[in-house]
Amino acid sequence: MGLFGFFSKKKKETLDKGLEKTKTSVFDKLARAVAGKSKVDDDVLDNLEEVLISSDVGVETTLKIIKRIEERVARDKYVSTGELNRILRDEIAALLEEHEDGSALSVPDGTSPYVILVVGVNGVGKTTTIGKLAWQFKQAGKKVYLGAADTFRAAAVEQISIWGERVGVPVVKQQMGSDPASVAFDTLQSAKANGADVVLIDTAGRLHNKVGLMNELKKIKDVMKKVLPTAPDEVLLVLDGSTGQNAFEQARQFAAVTQITSLAITKLDGTAKGGVVIGISDQLKVPVKYIGLGEGMEDLQLFDRREFVDSLFKS
Repeated sequence: MGLFGFFSKKKKETLDKGLEKTKTSVFDKLARAVAGKSKVDDDVLDNLEEVLISSDVGVETTLKIIKRIEERVARDKYVSTGELNRILRDEIAALLEEHEDGSALSVPDGTSPYVILVVGVNGVGKTTTIGKLAWQFKQAGKKVYLGAADTFRAAAVEQISIWGERVGVPVVKQQMGSDPASVAFDTLQSAKANGADVVLIDTAGRLHNKVGLMNELKKIKDVMKKVLPTAPDEVLLVLDGSTGQNAFEQARQFAAVTQITSLAITKLDGTAKGGVVIGISDQLKVPVKYIGLGEGMEDLQLFDRREFVDSLFKS
């Protein structure tokens, strides 16, 4: 069951507005790349490569896109620079399609509760994303529980508690410094006993270069399986899109130590680095499920590759 059927015209307007800085940056760079040229030639492709890399698409993904365009130019014999936006849009959308399934996190029939473990470093908007997801699940008629397993910072427990009150869902928590795995265990037990549909577990904002801290994630997952053998059903990694290639590096480090099943990329409304969504999706082979485009509850949107690319290249 999808969660985002209630978004309509406002969703598209939010997407267009949220990507405005990235779009402006890309269009300005593209204009310079084709200045004085009537057709797409080697010089234009070299300039285009620089545009994509400087827009935080990433080197490997940029080279894939350039290769696709080179093949198209060779096949069509003549491609004008006026067609470049359309071709670039089509090739990026096709690349994203290889790794996107276009669906929201959803609760399969017969699964109770559905457990989502949320990971990411401090400051990326992890707890806020949890709160917005909880609200959206609740809007879809689901009974939601939150687990405050980020016990290393008192502010983290307080923040998720505030979100719980705001959304109107219970939060399972312990004292600061408690064992995060114990909190996760208690959350699942309580959620299961009370017939919850969805459980969202917050975790500490672990530094991606601290392997010892990363191992804590494994302990949390192992303990949860004592309550629900299939838990977690999803491991959602939250990344701050405004950090560009640093977000990509965080994603790679997390993926190396725990199985990431989906991504949420936040803060795209305040940055010109929205191209990082393309590179992360391509290189990690993990679907981007959500993008954050503002502070409102509805501003955490299901990622739609075609809408994203159309908005990015809309003139």
